[in-house]
Amino acid sequence: MTVARVVVHVMPKAEILDPQGQAVVRALGRLGVSGVSDVRQGKRFEIEADDTVTREDIQRMAEVLLANTVIEDFEIVDVEEAK
Repeated sequence: MTVARVVVHVMPKAEILDPQGQAVVRALGRLGVSGVSDVRQGKRFEIEADDTVTREDIQRMAEVLLANTVIEDFEIVDVEEAK
């Protein structure tokens, strides 16, 4: 049976204010790091699944459970396959 690893990246939509990212920008300034104008903070989910789980299943997981699609976008990335 083949096991695949998939990563789902979830990020706030571009038009949504990211207060956590802005807090990081302010903290960088206090650390003396200049030149950073924006930070967007998101989530990363690593999923290992066997070959019974389809790409459509992962899409549904992301849409229903992993991301709030009203304010977040997501991207599904195939990382590797291992036997």
